[in-house]
Amino acid sequence: MTQTDDRLIVALDVPDALTGLALAERIGDACGFYKVGLGLLTGGGLALANELKDERGKRTFVDLKLFDIGATVEAAVRGLARFGHDFLTVHGDPQVVAAAAQAKGDTKILAVTILTSLDRADLDAAMIAPGDVADIVVGRAARALEAGADGVIASPWEAAAIRALPQAAGRLIVTPGVRPAGAAVGDQKRVATPGAAIAAGADHVVVGRPIHGAPNPAGAARAILDALPAR
Repeated sequence: MTQTDDRLIVALDVPDALTGLALAERIGDACGFYKVGLGLLTGGGLALANELKDERGKRTFVDLKLFDIGATVEAAVRGLARFGHDFLTVHGDPQVVAAAAQAKGDTKILAVTILTSLDRADLDAAMIAPGDVADIVVGRAARALEAGADGVIASPWEAAAIRALPQAAGRLIVTPGVRPAGAAVGDQKRVATPGAAIAAGADHVVVGRPIHGAPNPAGAARAILDALPAR
């Protein structure tokens, strides 16, 4: 492990920006890449992401999973891109991805395939096309990459198949639904260890609760990095 290993992204899934900043300070140089998601948005999440980026020298991932008509997505992405965050998520529908790609600036657009908390029963309830979940994820990934996404969000279970796609050459695979060995799965359904996700072809793993819920968050982050395959 080195301080420059940014394969681990810590999800700041906390109630407000002050708590998130305090957590980042506890983690210190054990992590250089943080995710701020929708749950923190009304608690000062964008301000926190901006401070981590501009004042603390961290890489930042704004996980808002934007979904709307093309013009609205384009406007939202253009506004967010001016802050210079590294990653921004949109839903993986091709029209959404194409609109985001028009306005992204230097921010990389990551397309969400199928949420890692969903399984086939959930997709049936949402009237999503029948078929194997992994096949749907890989198909959505291919279409999103063709539409201009810089990478995709998918579970570790689909990382290898996505990495094998011709469209995935030079693109990013970021995997949530990652849990260290022995950690509680929580609300995730398609999970693997961080090391297995990287070995399967992921570029980054996103970990939240096993780090921010640990007595020593910095130690938990370092343990995850130590367990990743060598570059």
